[in-house]
Amino acid sequence: MRVTQSMLSNNMLRNLTTSYGKMGKLNDQLTTGKKVNRPSDDPVVAMRGLAYRMQTDKVEQYQRNIGEVNNWLDSTDDALDKVGQALHRTRELVLSAANGTMTEDDREKVKAELSQLREQVQDIANTKVGDKYLFSGTKTGTPLYNDGAYPQLSTDAVNPATEKTGFESDVNIDVFDGVKLNVNSTTAKMFKDIDAMFGSFVGTGADFDKAIGDVDDQMSALLTERSSVGARQNRVELMDNRLEAQEGIAKKQQSLNEDIDYEKVITEMISQESVHRAALSVGARIIQPSLVDFLR
Repeated sequence: MRVTQSMLSNNMLRNLTTSYGKMGKLNDQLTTGKKVNRPSDDPVVAMRGLAYRMQTDKVEQYQRNIGEVNNWLDSTDDALDKVGQALHRTRELVLSAANGTMTEDDREKVKAELSQLREQVQDIANTKVGDKYLFSGTKTGTPLYNDGAYPQLSTDAVNPATEKTGFESDVNIDVFDGVKLNVNSTTAKMFKDIDAMFGSFVGTGADFDKAIGDVDDQMSALLTERSSVGARQNRVELMDNRLEAQEGIAKKQQSLNEDIDYEKVITEMISQESVHRAALSVGARIIQPSLVDFLR
């Protein structure tokens, strides 16, 4: 077989092109810090990277959901705390009104303050987070206390419904695969009962002795609801810790799959440069100097 000058030149150019390609790939890896900069570099690594990114994105979305859950629960707890303060003041007023030495004029003054406390609780019943009502169940676009009245509930003695209404339904938010957390408090009945209690103070026939027990019952119901909110807040904290752990695991696997070992790549780059220089040096001995000089 006859080896011509053109054959040597073509082989030299092809090998130099391959060498430049390898150095270019190594240089891209050093620049980006990633093993794969395009799917064709390594399809398996690229596919795994997509899966790890999807997992990371999913965890980040759940963490944003956790933030929304905390917003709901913290706002609910704060609103219920304000109801508790109103009930404490109500109890003080009822106790004073039950005192037989109090005049009718004094009782009227007490009733006036009780009326203001009633309006305060009605306002709290319509507490909003963003554009959603906290205590309206799944009917988050409708205020619980609307047009001077609370809605008809399934637990009402008059014409009870066979199923729960939207005001009594739970609002759930996804916080993990297959895991939902209830973020609202279905306190429509509690607010309605508190309002009915305040209504019993109106008029001349108000029984303040009986009202003391009624206020205590409402405070007990409120404490039960607040304990439920606190229990859910504790679970949210545990779920948040779990998500942080999942995020760390996903990012670690993603890093192991995609990130380069800088020491290894730098060593390979130096070795490839040495091979490239050697190829140029040898080529200079067998190919016309003008061509090799041009390549340099």
